[in-house]
Amino acid sequence: MTENLQNRLYDTEEIQEKDNAFIHPWEMMDTVGDNKRTVIAEGDGIYIYDSDNNKLMDGPGGMWCVNIGHRRQEMADAIAEQVMQLSYASPWSITNGPASVFADEIAKRAPTDMNHVFFTTGGSTAVDSAVRMAHLYFQFQGKKSKTQIISRAYGYHGSTFLGAAITGKPREEECMTVAEGLVHHIPCPNPALKPEAMSMADFLDEKIADLENKILELGADNVACFVAEPIMASGGVIVPPEGYHKRTWEICKKYDVLYISDEVVTAFGRLGHYFASEDVFDIVPDFITTAKGLTSGYVPCGAVVVHDRIIKAFKEGDNNAMYSNGYTYSGHPVACAAGLKNMEIIDNEGLLAHVREVAPYFQSRLRELLEMPLVTEVRGMGLMASVECRVEGEDDMGTLYKVASLVDQYCQELGLIVRPIYSSCVMSPPLTITKDQIDDLVGMLRQGIERAQDDLIKEGVLKA
Repeated sequence: MTENLQNRLYDTEEIQEKDNAFIHPWEMMDTVGDNKRTVIAEGDGIYIYDSDNNKLMDGPGGMWCVNIGHRRQEMADAIAEQVMQLSYASPWSITNGPASVFADEIAKRAPTDMNHVFFTTGGSTAVDSAVRMAHLYFQFQGKKSKTQIISRAYGYHGSTFLGAAITGKPREEECMTVAEGLVHHIPCPNPALKPEAMSMADFLDEKIADLENKILELGADNVACFVAEPIMASGGVIVPPEGYHKRTWEICKKYDVLYISDEVVTAFGRLGHYFASEDVFDIVPDFITTAKGLTSGYVPCGAVVVHDRIIKAFKEGDNNAMYSNGYTYSGHPVACAAGLKNMEIIDNEGLLAHVREVAPYFQSRLRELLEMPLVTEVRGMGLMASVECRVEGEDDMGTLYKVASLVDQYCQELGLIVRPIYSSCVMSPPLTITKDQIDDLVGMLRQGIERAQDDLIKEGVLKA
């Protein structure tokens, strides 16, 4: 990088001005061209630095994805070497070494009998691709009516046209058209929604019945798949009751409904395993979607891991079935080289075991914040967590988001980035985080919440 360009990338005012040409994800369209965002200039380990050289702990791990941390020289070398050896190869009628080896290495780490991998460009396209293969599977078997998709309220499955329809987050469809007639949402399995008088066992039974009743309502002959995140990440880190996934998986098997486990966030170490489906939740789904931690965010890449029985059905049938779905960058050699190096780092540094060691400490330290008036709930598992901050009696979405955004603002001033989602402050730090760094994170978050509380008390929104 030339010195002139390097200096320009650190010029806050110039970058903020040029940023007006960049329409950001989830942009409020009436503010396009009028924002002055923090300019991130560097990353190192679990920290990022803005263009004014302020050091910030990367609480969200980028976007649930920088699992091995920033500025890994070995990753940079692997990417550069692959660019110089082979920058691109078409995935259609030829192949390349990194893609083939990466697929094989993913399969080795995947749940039992999941030995085939389809590469995509990210999580959204992985979900689309899994659903399309589920549809092809039933079409090939002559079950052409099995097209309907079931997912859950507060689930997030992407922003493609189909992925957005499968997503069940509130407000996502207020102003945007989504695919209609294919997707049906069942209630969110958030234990916080359990009526006070109801036992957790009864609540679990009710949530299982929600799925079975929806299948029966639509007709099992019409339902193709159930799409579910092990932990509902962008919905606010919602952890379903223990046993939920095993029982929903069994319901799907009962009615010949394919199970798509959306592990875009939870795979590649976030819960201390390469994949959470089998190792944490004791299920072997028909499809697993993954992205984010797949390359630790260094290069975009996504994947669908497919159960052997799906492939076997195609191979044993009488008619040819073409999976007419794919992307120019499926199995991109540079992305796959990054993925292989990512796996090597995770294995060599024992990061999965490290997560299993520090995650209980991370969760317990965050739960200490429940003593604060503004904190109503702390949810999480592994190295992903949500600290819900809300004023009692306030249910207006604008007010709820304002509270979490206020906490985020103060945390950033203190040196911590958190991600406000609804009324929650969400964190998923790099897997390399230490206990001392967890202490720093919780300390800054506590101070940020205290400052927000003080403001809300002065405004009369929160009682002293």
